[in-house]
Amino acid sequence: MQLLSDRILNMATSATLAMAAKARELRGEGKDIIGLSLGEPDFNTPDFIKEAAIKAINDDYNSYTPVDGYVELKEAIITKFKRDNNLTYTLPQIVVSTGAKQCLANVAAVMLNAGDEVLLPCPYWVSYSDIVKLNDGVPVEVKTSIDTDFKMTAAQLEAAITPKTKMIWFSSPCNPSGSIYSEAELRALADVLVKHPNIYVVSDEIYEHINYVGNHASMAQFEDMYDQTITVNGVSKAFAMTGWRVGYIGAPEKIARACNKMQGQITSGTNCIAQRAVITALNESPSRVQYMINEFKVRRDLILGLLNDIEGFKTNTPEGAFYVFPNVTHFFGKTLRGKTINNATDFSLYLLEEALVATVTGEAFGNPDCIRISYAASQEQIIDAIKRIKETVS
Repeated sequence: MQLLSDRILNMATSATLAMAAKARELRGEGKDIIGLSLGEPDFNTPDFIKEAAIKAINDDYNSYTPVDGYVELKEAIITKFKRDNNLTYTLPQIVVSTGAKQCLANVAAVMLNAGDEVLLPCPYWVSYSDIVKLNDGVPVEVKTSIDTDFKMTAAQLEAAITPKTKMIWFSSPCNPSGSIYSEAELRALADVLVKHPNIYVVSDEIYEHINYVGNHASMAQFEDMYDQTITVNGVSKAFAMTGWRVGYIGAPEKIARACNKMQGQITSGTNCIAQRAVITALNESPSRVQYMINEFKVRRDLILGLLNDIEGFKTNTPEGAFYVFPNVTHFFGKTLRGKTINNATDFSLYLLEEALVATVTGEAFGNPDCIRISYAASQEQIIDAIKRIKETVS
């Protein structure tokens, strides 16, 4: 009898976390690694949020929390959804979880049965596919390219739907491409989906506020899609609160209650101090964190300018998040410093070992032609990193 389950043996390791671990290992060997692999803001959590957490500690918040979150936090989430997205949710429709990743895992666990298909427009966030597989679903990739800004069209969506299609998962702004679906583009997708009322959408909006063009659109804003949409969000990215681990959903009540039931048997309620801090974060205007978004835009323009100076990197202009996702097929089949580059994984490892710059292969995101480079780093680090890359590929 084998020690470990087939479930864990068949599960892929998160490519972003694996690359970060490899980078830490090399740093431990004394190598000067510049990490552009993790999707983590390099800003500190704003002081007004930290002060709310300190107050919660001093006010003796230390007990188990309700499984689906404090009522005050759920009320703050409802207010945020209405203020920022013009979405109306009620208390039973909100579930607070230990990060948006747990939100996704909950939804998959309560909605998928063996053989159910989940459409994943490529590129997609690394964990989508394995979360679907872990719950006996079948991830179905819908290919896009840099020439269409990595966005799926209505025609592609229609062609991908089968009798087994249960859900579609996507993020906007997108991790890893930074692409944003406009209201018109979402409406075109919605026009397809309303003909299939048994297909549900997971709209991952964790990067909502890191948006350089404005006018964030949510699938649930369309009245005819509201009951088919689960909106996922959290505070990790825009509020620089990755380690606080708080995410949440707004969903049809039956789905939300099922997620609450599932969570009650897995983790129970989210950390009490983090929840109290998030109440303060969400009740404040998003303008309180605009300084971070402004700086990310400066860095985006900086890194695009530097990459476009290197032969072989094909880039588009991401409209949100803090990643670029260049096509690097120019290097496939070439030998650099004695190492043959066959694919994006080879290229990403080459950059780590030779340029000492950590990126992530696009294969992990369903696009083997690209690599993901995070610009959640200082301007000085970005300049140094791209200079190193240029020197090792020229």
